[in-house]
Amino acid sequence: MSEITEERSLLSDYLELCKPKVVLLMLLCVVVGLCVASPAMVPLDTLFFCTLGVGLVAGSAAVVNHLADARIDAKMARTQNRPVAMGRVGQLEGLVFSGLLGIVGMLILWFKVNPLTAWLNLCSWVGYGLLYTYFLKRATPQNIVIGGLFGAAPPLFGWTAVTNAIEPGGLLLVLIIFVWTPPHFWALALDRKEEYAEVGVPMLPVTHGDSFTRLHILLYTLMLSAISLMPYLIEMSGLIYLIGAVLLAAGFLYFAVALVFSQKPDLPIQTFRYSIVYLGALFLFLMVDHYYYL
Repeated sequence: MSEITEERSLLSDYLELCKPKVVLLMLLCVVVGLCVASPAMVPLDTLFFCTLGVGLVAGSAAVVNHLADARIDAKMARTQNRPVAMGRVGQLEGLVFSGLLGIVGMLILWFKVNPLTAWLNLCSWVGYGLLYTYFLKRATPQNIVIGGLFGAAPPLFGWTAVTNAIEPGGLLLVLIIFVWTPPHFWALALDRKEEYAEVGVPMLPVTHGDSFTRLHILLYTLMLSAISLMPYLIEMSGLIYLIGAVLLAAGFLYFAVALVFSQKPDLPIQTFRYSIVYLGALFLFLMVDHYYYL
């Protein structure tokens, strides 16, 4: 019985290394990219192999992030129980696991989707798994802004899986996530400022202070609110998306304005959580709108 329990625990540790909650949000964006790029229903084989391949490559990059941040994770309350930080999974085991996930994911994308989507995933893996994790994160307070480009690519993966081309519609979806990323992570950084300072990660609240960060969250949220209307303005979506985008933007702006004028201690983490709901709901509105007007 104890052996079964240990096996389940080990499996859960390896699953945690893949950051399943983050990957699921990414895959939602991939699916929306697939759907919006399709003039009809997405072929089931394309949907299956694209989401599987992207999920595996994303999981591989997440494992690399765990390996690189093990020392930092062990000192932060939010991450100190992670498998590598606690020593439940070793560096070598994690590296092999990451390699297997990445190779299998790339092979699926190359042979079952198309080479363009595979190359884009590889670029994103290198950008997030290596450039951001090993350099940008510790090098500059603009780490989230620059590194956010690599995390913003998932809807483009879905788009290219259908069209085999990089087109303006797919790039617009990338732009939405790119502008969403800084206020999302800066809200978390406000909540965890002392921990980031202790481990030497130069997040914006650590290097420039709370007031500066809160103002920039508001500025980026204003930009995001405007950019999120562009799918409607270029006739890529209809009224369903427009109404959803306006309502969701109003909620995000409420939190962003509140951050500037209020010092409530739980407001940053509430903003962080709402930002996750915002992105997921925004892309769901886009997908529902697409099929309603199809």
